[in-house]
Amino acid sequence: MKIRLVNQGIFTTIEDIHTATIPPTEGFYWIDADVDDLAVLQPIFALHDLAVEDCLSEEEQRPKIEIHEGHYFIVINSIRFDDEEIFLRALNIFLGRHYIITVTKQKINELRTLKPILWEEEVGRPDRFLYHLVDLVVDNYFLVGDRIEARIESLEEDILMHTKKSHLTEIIGLRSEILWLKKVLGPQKDVIFTLNKKDLKLIDDQLQKYFSDIYENAVKIAETFETYRDLMGNLREAYQSSLANRANEIMRVFTALTTIFMPLTFITGIYGMNFDYIPGLHLHGGSYILLFIMLFLGCGMFYIFRKKDWL
Repeated sequence: MKIRLVNQGIFTTIEDIHTATIPPTEGFYWIDADVDDLAVLQPIFALHDLAVEDCLSEEEQRPKIEIHEGHYFIVINSIRFDDEEIFLRALNIFLGRHYIITVTKQKINELRTLKPILWEEEVGRPDRFLYHLVDLVVDNYFLVGDRIEARIESLEEDILMHTKKSHLTEIIGLRSEILWLKKVLGPQKDVIFTLNKKDLKLIDDQLQKYFSDIYENAVKIAETFETYRDLMGNLREAYQSSLANRANEIMRVFTALTTIFMPLTFITGIYGMNFDYIPGLHLHGGSYILLFIMLFLGCGMFYIFRKKDWL
């Protein structure tokens, strides 16, 4: 657990947690904790039991905002994409009048990248800290969306060039990830809408207007992932069409080869019959002539098929 006094973007480390219970003359306290620290933090800051229980729960928590006496409890999801799977990590936030507590189970990059922004913007209020944090989380969805789009384009190119069975597994996996993520985006969008529209005493009225910009971005993200879902459907159709075309190509080659060998089989069938009198049977060098005729027929039919683009 790290306790910092944040004043105009300048960080001062605090050693005693009880110091954070008293409102500072200037600035606010940022307590960066993990779930194990809640046993200490709950009685000191009177954190609501249900909120603490949600933080400790092993079940996945939907994004939400709860209004409790003296503080708000907010859950939003940070996103990460490693080209194979999408990961969502819950970011639990307790917003008080003079403090903000962030509780996570895993490391979240947005908390690390937030520090220079707080310094640059000279942040000195916890609600402004919340605004910049939510803004970073939402912006990261755009970055992940760009990577997903690039992955879809790469997968489409691979399917058109070299269709493999593994492509179907990738399509199904990525599509299910996008559908799962789309279900999460709805509640998260509602949370940001609440921060934008609802009268919240712990958030400055002027700052609420800035949340409208984040809400517009959240709507764009939801629409973007809706488009990705449609693209995955198109990608699956392209995969099936590619397989069908490949099967047709193979059947066309087999049909052409069968057609080429039909007259050759006919000739060998005639001269393989048990008759003494067959034209050219006892001709000197007749076998070579017959082989030449068969070779001429095969090459001639192959040339005709190639010229008509059947092979």
